[in-house]
Amino acid sequence: MATGPAAARSGGLISTADYPDAEWIPANGSNFTPADRPSEFPIEFVVIHVTQGSFAGTVQHFQNPEAKVSAHYVVRSNDGHIAQMVHDKDVAWHAGNWDYNTRSIGIEHEGFVDDPAWFTDAMYAASAALTASLCDTWGIPRDRTRVIGHNEVPGADHTDPGQHWDWDRYMTLLSAA
Repeated sequence: MATGPAAARSGGLISTADYPDAEWIPANGSNFTPADRPSEFPIEFVVIHVTQGSFAGTVQHFQNPEAKVSAHYVVRSNDGHIAQMVHDKDVAWHAGNWDYNTRSIGIEHEGFVDDPAWFTDAMYAASAALTASLCDTWGIPRDRTRVIGHNEVPGADHTDPGQHWDWDRYMTLLSAA
């Protein structure tokens, strides 16, 4: 059960972000599975994604009831702003593998896998701080066996975060956070 601001409830639903530095922008309820993690499912991974689009477009897509997709967090490129769209306790539909969906938190990063200009200092810093907080909160090791790319999910047909994602830089920031 969340504590502090995240515990604020409106009509039985949590109405604020779990991560204090995130803006709460809820995904449509048709795009994730309500759950009671970690009671129902352990949280063991953080999955790193790239949106293949804009921050605003991704937020809008996750709010579309026909999309049938979501992630827990979206990180904006230019300033590292973070939106939380699905609560950590719930199962976002991001990994393309139900088992991994139930056991992971998905973080989308604004940009395109073929254009490294999207991967800014602000984005890397904000995302690494978020991932560090998630790892600490849920007891996830801060290593590449548990912080993985979407392309590393078994059965995934995606290539993100792609060849331009700087894993060494990201993991150094994550270790220092």
